[in-house]
Amino acid sequence: MGSGAGDRAWAERRLVLFPFLLSLFCPALSEPIRYRIPEEMPEGSLVGNLAKDLGLSVRELPTRKLRVSSEKPYFSVSAERGELLVSSSRLDREQICGKKPVCALEFEVVAENPLNFYHVNVEIEDINDHTPKFMQNSFELQISESTKPEARFILGSAHDADIGTNSLQNYQLSTNDHFLLVNKEKVDGSKYPELVLKMPLDREEQKSYHLTLTALDSGDPTLSSTAQIHVLVTDANDNPPVFSQELYRVGLPENVLPGTTVLQVMATDQDEGVNAEITFFFTEAGQITQFDLNSTTGVITTKNTLDFEEVKEYSIILEARDGGGMIAQCTVEIEVLDVNDNIPEVIFQSISDVIMEDTGLGTHIALLKIRDKDSGQNGEVTCKLESDLPFKLLTSSRNTYKLVTDGVLDHEQTPEYNVTITATDRGKPPLSSSTTITLHITDVNDNAPVFQQSAYLVHVPENNPPGASIAQISASDPDLGPNGRVSYSIVASDLEPRALSSYVSVSAQSGVVFAQRAFDHEQLRAFQLTLQARDQGSPALSANVSLRVLVDDRNDNAPRVLYPALGLDGSALFDTVPRAAQPGYLVTKVVAVDADSGHNAWLSYHVLQASEPGLFNLGLRSGEVRTARALGDRDSARQRLLVAVRDGGQPPLSATATLHLVFADSPQEVLPDVSDRPAPSDPQAELQFYLVVALTLISVLFLLAVILAVTMRLRRSSSPSAWGCLQPGLCNKTGPVVPPIYSEGTLPYSYNLCVAQAGKTEFNFLKCNEQLNLGQDILCGDSSGAFSPLCNSSESTSHQQAPPNTDWRFSQAQRPGTSGSQNGDETGTWPNNQFDTEMLQAMILASASEAADGSSTLGGGAGTMGLSARYGPQFTLQHVPDYRQNVYIPGSNATLTNAAGKRDGKAPAGGNGNKKKSGKKEKK
Repeated sequence: MGSGAGDRAWAERRLVLFPFLLSLFCPALSEPIRYRIPEEMPEGSLVGNLAKDLGLSVRELPTRKLRVSSEKPYFSVSAERGELLVSSSRLDREQICGKKPVCALEFEVVAENPLNFYHVNVEIEDINDHTPKFMQNSFELQISESTKPEARFILGSAHDADIGTNSLQNYQLSTNDHFLLVNKEKVDGSKYPELVLKMPLDREEQKSYHLTLTALDSGDPTLSSTAQIHVLVTDANDNPPVFSQELYRVGLPENVLPGTTVLQVMATDQDEGVNAEITFFFTEAGQITQFDLNSTTGVITTKNTLDFEEVKEYSIILEARDGGGMIAQCTVEIEVLDVNDNIPEVIFQSISDVIMEDTGLGTHIALLKIRDKDSGQNGEVTCKLESDLPFKLLTSSRNTYKLVTDGVLDHEQTPEYNVTITATDRGKPPLSSSTTITLHITDVNDNAPVFQQSAYLVHVPENNPPGASIAQISASDPDLGPNGRVSYSIVASDLEPRALSSYVSVSAQSGVVFAQRAFDHEQLRAFQLTLQARDQGSPALSANVSLRVLVDDRNDNAPRVLYPALGLDGSALFDTVPRAAQPGYLVTKVVAVDADSGHNAWLSYHVLQASEPGLFNLGLRSGEVRTARALGDRDSARQRLLVAVRDGGQPPLSATATLHLVFADSPQEVLPDVSDRPAPSDPQAELQFYLVVALTLISVLFLLAVILAVTMRLRRSSSPSAWGCLQPGLCNKTGPVVPPIYSEGTLPYSYNLCVAQAGKTEFNFLKCNEQLNLGQDILCGDSSGAFSPLCNSSESTSHQQAPPNTDWRFSQAQRPGTSGSQNGDETGTWPNNQFDTEMLQAMILASASEAADGSSTLGGGAGTMGLSARYGPQFTLQHVPDYRQNVYIPGSNATLTNAAGKRDGKAPAGGNGNKKKSGKKEKK
């Protein structure tokens, strides 16, 4: 480094801006930004305001993130002010560029947001910081005294690393009388000195000469160096060696192997003997490292590998010296020929971190540079993308490319791309290299959920359990993460908004639709929902689908008979048929409806029971009752049809209706026939009657036996006075002895149970004719010690049993049934199992004591006889006729009704009713 570098004005920055500055505002500059600075600037020195030259404001710098993209970190960009600074500790032009006349450093400056790059050219100017130096401090020349004047001798040259005026410009020789100095210039422009003999030498006068050789440059200030020349005068060697050529030029490919022959130099000497023996050697042997010289033959060979990219040309000076010490010089110039031996390199200078799948066409993805150290066609590189990808390369300038989008990106189809970039030069053969980068596509919520079906239709049977799953909808979203997470909801319905939540709900996660209640086909046959699938993206995307729910009918409604209907008092009406009705005559029609639908409401009519099976026909589907034949003389004028109405469900449900048909020509004929005609006996009812009587008698006998056993045991363990009433002498067999009140046990009454036609039951209770005194005994023993009931009196034996009351029958609404409802069989079927029979028997026995006056209750409320709990709340004593007329005492023809009538002063009810209803004659 020169000492005058600090005194010169090179330390100041010199900015050279070309007219191309107008194009700085373009996305990519066609010409680089040029700066010129002197070498040896210290680190941190300002090169230029790069941000200002690029047209960027200070506020943009944090987002644009200017940075230098270069192989060697000579420069950097200030993040605060956008200034281009020297970042290397030393900028030595000679070390960077060598002897090149122009030393320029080219690099790229990368800016982001948006991604762009700019070419920068910094020219480094030479300063006079190197002194010319000789390779040797002294030279020795042997000159024969016979050498003629004008003889020339090449001296060792000096080297100056600077260029231009700062390089070596002149040689000077110290003052003397025999020699002068001539400056010579080589083909490459370098200068070397030649020593010229001015006048003959005489060894006898002077054997040696000492001269000083000075090398100077033209810098400011001028730098120089010196070398000593020692000239020895020898005896005559008249002929120096002579080379066949003063300049040898040869081209050598850079890929030759070490030991390859480059060329052979030739030199001759006209002397003889030792003076003709020539030896070859390199003048600057220490600087020649790539070649080797055979000193005897003059053959030059390669010593190490050559590299065109490092040194393109070698200039070597050879000397030939004979045995007398005379020398000759020649120049050998070796040009290194470029060979395509460098593979192109792909260098990524910037890659976008995030690539969204909705990125538009032409968006910058990466900035890359192609480098090939070869020159000419070997260094010309083309770049291309492998495979068919939605990207393309745009040439920017001088082996710089931009990778931009050239198609639609879809994360769902391709979440990442392996982009392979191949760089190929134009050498022969061409060389290429490939670099692969992986670009990850970031998901964007660009896909709405899609349902598996365009619409859903489900069938739900009615009476479904609440909370049951009735359907499931499913939607898919190809997005990832929250963008693909789907939730479900109900957004619309044809149901009332307030009632919607009580009908159905949907699981937000699974899409399962639940029924919140049991559906009824008769109330709601179908409804429609609009369900929505929504993802969790921002903004959220959604899709709707319709779900139609059809409530399927189940056979849950039995047919309901509209006609024949019951009368206002609950009695069954009857229809009249003319006696002269011909076959096919429409008598009446059974009308029934079913709230179900379809097959469940398809009704059929069947005859279950008929007084005359062949007299009438019933339409299977119409329910019309027509005469099958004319009325015969033996046919009863009163007919009864029990009709069953069945639906078509599985299992079928049914209802029954009873038709009362009377053959008469006028209404006046109907009433006497209805009231007087005895009803045919029902074998089933008679069987039930006998069963109840048998069970009742057995129960009474069992209770009497228990009471007798307890009485006998107490009699043995107690005093006779305490049981005086049970003594034989105390029994009065002629008078009635019936206690008026019993708190426990069963009344010692026998009873007669009469079952009427069509299952109607009648109870006849026994009642004493008059009240007995408290002190009277209920039982009296005879001489054999047996006891017998004493309820007969002289008064009771004198009366006949009164006729039964014809108006005691229950209407349809008053008849007791096993369910307590009014929808049972209108025939009033008698209890047909042992449990019901025993329950009825127990209530009869427990109520016998109260049935006479109807003043107290047995577990069922006022006047209910304890039967309302079993046969319904409508079964009260106000509906119960006085059965006492039908209760008689065995062995006597008296009835309780007669006795009660005498007691109460009332006549027994009798006579037949005149109402138009189907009455039946009682049967005892």
